[in-house]
Formats: sequence, C-alpha cells, structure tokens
Amino acid sequence: MNNKLIALALLAGAALSQTAAAADVANGRALVEKYNCASCHGKDYNSPIDPGYPRLAGQHADYLKHALTAYRRGDSAMNGRNNAIMSAQAKPLTDRDINDIAAYLHSLPGSLVLRK
Repeated sequence: MNNKLIALALLAGAALSQTAAAADVANGRALVEKYNCASCHGKDYNSPIDPGYPRLAGQHADYLKHALTAYRRGDSAMNGRNNAIMSAQAKPLTDRDINDIAAYLHSLPGSLVLRK
C-alpha cells in the first residue's frame, strides 16, 4: 500500500510541475506590456494609480487566472465580473494568455502580505 501512495504522490507532483512549467512567463510579460496594464496598476504592478485598483505584483496566480477569466465572461455569465476597462482588456485573451499573464505577475516581487 505504501508503494501505491508514493506512486500517487509522485504523479501528483509531476502534474503540478507540468502545470507550472506550462506557463510562459516571458509571454506573460509581453502581454501585460501589450495591453498596457501598467497604466492603471503602476509601472511595477504594485503601485496602482487609484487606491481602488488592485496590486498585481506577487498576487497568487490562481486568483489572477480566476479574475481575468471572470472579466472575460462579463457580468452576463455566471461568476462573471463587470468592469468596462477590464472586461474590454480580458475579452481577447485566450486561456493560455491568462495563464501566462498570471505566471508573470505572480513571479514579481510584491507588497502583499498576510497579517495575523
């Protein structure tokens, strides 16, 4: 039985590393530059021009993927988000684009902290 658990753990670890490796950080950087994300979220993606805009640098990749996918869906779909700027920016993004953008922004140093 222990061998089966070890094999499952190895398979799960391999799947996670393939998912992480699948994202292209360089493409993510190119996309955030193409869509000029810095114009609202700040040149370091950690100093937005408005306090209501989120800091993106260092944010969890899963959260970023969820948010971009929700903006792409729009408010007419279940679990969608509506924001005129973000919806327009997210509409043309593919799933691969979203993964790459999330990986890039997650890789940046940020000021997000967990306080206890």
